[in-house]
Amino acid sequence: METSVAFIFLNAFLINNFVLSSFLGLCPFLGVSGKLSTAWNMGLATTFVMIISSLCAFAINEVLMALDLEFLRLISYIAVIASAVQLVEMFVKKFSPSLFRALGIFLPLITTNCAILGLALFQTFREYTFMQTIGFSLGAGAGFTLAIVLMAGLRERLDLSNVPSISRGAALSLMIGGLLSLSFMGFAGLGGGA
Repeated sequence: METSVAFIFLNAFLINNFVLSSFLGLCPFLGVSGKLSTAWNMGLATTFVMIISSLCAFAINEVLMALDLEFLRLISYIAVIASAVQLVEMFVKKFSPSLFRALGIFLPLITTNCAILGLALFQTFREYTFMQTIGFSLGAGAGFTLAIVLMAGLRERLDLSNVPSISRGAALSLMIGGLLSLSFMGFAGLGGGA
């Protein structure tokens, strides 16, 4: 039975959110979620890289399977991800230098974001069709953006609060991330056992 594109999108967006359920992409999730505007832009950049990488991974997988060279998948996916990140980095540097400075080291680190590589590998092993691949990449990107924007919004609100000194900084960020993850576990029932 073929899974619908809408369910694949919903699954990647909420039910099995890459950041809050699978714990992939935690570096930018914790590092760039200090300001809402920066988090939003990082989410969009990551979503763009996810879509490009996912579509390229689909095409590369088809070619490698036809040539019986499946063992080259991983290195091919890494090369595509690195190229897509370079494209995004050049675009952001050219058209928004302030955003480029705000994202700092986290922009080139999208290359090593395990959520992007995980996306390519998951879709390959699940043998998604082209439309399912698009739904999966859009859902994963939207889910990543949702997670990082939620985290940034909560962190901005907590900056205005009187928080005990012992739980400020990284400790508070990890507690917030854990609570967000717990709240997303409630969506697991939507999966219907899939």
